[in-house]
Amino acid sequence: MLKPVIITLFAILGISNVANAQSDLAQEIGIFAGPVTLQSDFGQRNNLDTNVGNSGFGIGVMHFINFSAANNRESFFTEHFKVRSELSFSHTQLKHYGKWVDKKPETPFVTMLKNMNASTTTVGLGSQLEFSFIKIHDFENSVGSFSPYLSLGFQVNYYSAKVGSHLGDLTLPNVTIGKYLTPSDGRPHGFSTETGVVVSATGGVGVHYKLTKMSDLMFETRFQMYSNDWIDGLNPNKDIYKENKSNDWQVWFNFGYIYYLEF
Repeated sequence: MLKPVIITLFAILGISNVANAQSDLAQEIGIFAGPVTLQSDFGQRNNLDTNVGNSGFGIGVMHFINFSAANNRESFFTEHFKVRSELSFSHTQLKHYGKWVDKKPETPFVTMLKNMNASTTTVGLGSQLEFSFIKIHDFENSVGSFSPYLSLGFQVNYYSAKVGSHLGDLTLPNVTIGKYLTPSDGRPHGFSTETGVVVSATGGVGVHYKLTKMSDLMFETRFQMYSNDWIDGLNPNKDIYKENKSNDWQVWFNFGYIYYLEF
């Protein structure tokens, strides 16, 4: 008889401790959307037309673990950090922009670049740590206040890239310039219509606005660096074309709404 009683007591104590631990956490959910711009092998580097033209849209859902809202034992971590998880989607249409396609008179080289195009879709699942510059309790208790923050995290991303040309078959030398016909990174050419899974690092800066006691608005600029250079479907051979030195990366401009499930 004694053994079952002891086991039962330990089980009750364990459940109680878990419940107490869980009560220190508050949950928040939210949605976000906004424009994204993909910095890739399409277009001229550091060019306004490229940045604007190669823009798309992104949407997502997010979940926060808030260590402060239901916790009266304040510490620096609980008062300044949240853990944010999210599922996001983005889609971007891509073309070449900049001085190489603006040349006059138009040469066959320019014509081939102008007619090259692509689309890329990404789905990301990941987590990030969000650091608030002001105490989270102070922000939560002040409707109409602002809370700037920094974030750092990672994602696992599925991507689908499709590359083509209005002139026809990309493998033909009268359709595609030699730079993109050269084998690259295990592919037969410097372009590839493909799908894959990559990891990415994220870093962001943003601000929360306290809309009501149970809800926030959010604006965020986030940078996302991918672990490979095929997100856009282009990757000229890096051993030959030294200007192709960076993997694809993306900038998000997110507007969001957050609702507190517990307080």
